[in-house]
Amino acid sequence: MIKIKLRDDIMEFPKGVTPGEIAKEIGGRLSRALCAATVDGQLKDIRTVLDKDCSVELLTFEHEGGKHTFWHTSSHVLAHAVKRLYPSARFAIGPAIENGFYYDIDYDTPFTPEDLEKIEGEMKRIVKEALPLERFELPADEAVKLMEDRNETYKIELIKEHARENEPISFYRQGDFVDLCAGPHLPDTGRIKAFKLTACTGAYWRGDQKNKMLQRIYGTAFPKAAQLEEYLLMIEEAKKRDHRKIGRELDLFDIYEEGPGFPFFLPNGMVLRNLLENYWRDEHTKRGYREIKTPIILNEELWHRSGHWDHYKDNMYNVKIDEGDFAIKPMNCPGGMLAYRRKLHSYRDLPERVAELGLVHRHELSGALHGLMRVRCFTQDDAHIFMTPEQIEDEITGVIDLIDDFYKMFGFEYSVELSTRPEDSMGSDEDWETAINALKSAIEKKGMDFSINEGDGAFYGPKIDFHLRDCLGRTWQCGTIQLDFQMPERFDLVYTGADGEKHRPVMIHRVVFGSIERFIAILTEQYAGAFPCWLAPEQVVILPIADRHHERAFELEKELKEAGIRTRVDDRSEKVGYKIREGQLKRIPYMLIVGDKEQREGTVSVRSRKKGDLGSISPLDFIESILDEVKTKSL
Repeated sequence: MIKIKLRDDIMEFPKGVTPGEIAKEIGGRLSRALCAATVDGQLKDIRTVLDKDCSVELLTFEHEGGKHTFWHTSSHVLAHAVKRLYPSARFAIGPAIENGFYYDIDYDTPFTPEDLEKIEGEMKRIVKEALPLERFELPADEAVKLMEDRNETYKIELIKEHARENEPISFYRQGDFVDLCAGPHLPDTGRIKAFKLTACTGAYWRGDQKNKMLQRIYGTAFPKAAQLEEYLLMIEEAKKRDHRKIGRELDLFDIYEEGPGFPFFLPNGMVLRNLLENYWRDEHTKRGYREIKTPIILNEELWHRSGHWDHYKDNMYNVKIDEGDFAIKPMNCPGGMLAYRRKLHSYRDLPERVAELGLVHRHELSGALHGLMRVRCFTQDDAHIFMTPEQIEDEITGVIDLIDDFYKMFGFEYSVELSTRPEDSMGSDEDWETAINALKSAIEKKGMDFSINEGDGAFYGPKIDFHLRDCLGRTWQCGTIQLDFQMPERFDLVYTGADGEKHRPVMIHRVVFGSIERFIAILTEQYAGAFPCWLAPEQVVILPIADRHHERAFELEKELKEAGIRTRVDDRSEKVGYKIREGQLKRIPYMLIVGDKEQREGTVSVRSRKKGDLGSISPLDFIESILDEVKTKSL
């Protein structure tokens, strides 16, 4: 017998039991819904044989590991269907991704929407066959021979890489289809009840423009048809909220062929951007931050010293100046190090909180660019906090409180994730353990739920990531808190302690918005362009019914502008009904209609974007009402 820990319970099972058999033992419904399991923290098939004491977590589709396994299996069903319909197709990789899966395929003829329908039909037949997925391993030479017989050149390249790393060469077989894969997978194809292929795009093999362009078929899948229908409805709603479409409609921003990945902010977009930045400045000033601005071009040597060159050089833009090598900054922190070193510091000066709205540039691949979500230049709302070791926990807690206040202001819920040391990192195990424990302790003392993302920290330290959840249930990683013992060492940062000796400060890197551009994109989709009144680029439009009402309309405009309200008069020779419909399309919070009655009585007829027709009120009452709404930042 072996002991299996399930959550907080320890149970005994015969040696050789599998997670699937454990699920049958403790509940039939769970068994039918089971997708995968973690065994001592490692994601595994539910048919994995357990031969020693271990900790097991049973995963359904509701768990991330369960979704990953479900969607990974779906990608194999997709590839199997393509192989049946297009035998000469060759396959690259087919991973599970957020909200679904894809497979990269080498096939000379572009796939059409009609082809995707045919592939879906074949996938349905494969699902109906309920083919078992069977894992097997081969020595490298036999693995290569197997793929040579199937003309799978991309798989051969991957096998040779695995062989050089002495990794096991594993495959999964379902019927007559065999794929190179580490797994895990569902027990059989019949468990995939509902799926949809959503798009077909181009993708370079390994993301390298020097390699062949492949065809990437995207899809998603769910255990129940109702879940798929709900997801597809969400996708349709997301299309309506697409920030790229709304950004053009509302004159917020645009991106032109002359500058791919380099956004232009237009008049209304600058109003929104400045409001966000002003709010950011006000809140940081209240919390003891001082703002700086560092150059966007700095000597290449600085980036070697910081360690960024070894990790980011492929994404950096370089330039020659006076025969010297310089780089356009991909992040702000090395400049912050230089700013700290400008003078001697005492322990009495710490913590020093320094904030920067810094413009950074990163060379993103053209295929990865997406509106304001993924651009090549963006403004990070960085801050660096320099502190003594004794101040670490209080400073982390203070940043958590700041981020929490910001996200509540915009109506976002969020989840928290602690990311630990990646393989490609620097520093001692002791420093990393201290940093991880400090972050974990701060989260726990705040009473916050969090998950652990093993190996996804920054190369210089662990981090806490904040994932916003929008009104459609989508999540976006925005805020982060990174604890760093390495940069102060590399830049020889010091402070004088109470003992008169030199000591090394610890530092925090953190952002709240993440990037101003991306946060504007998220806000635009969250509100579908109907921004709260305090953020709306245009808060009020005044609609005179006829030419004789223009004079009064412009008098009102002057009154509102003097009160600090963003307003304009629509004096075009159009019917007022047309102007109202256009105001609704532009998501303007308030429209004031001025006709004979309003002019005679000295009132305005108010139409609210939220509440509709509010009737006639005095201009003074309206101004007081809207100023109160702006002051309280009502949503």
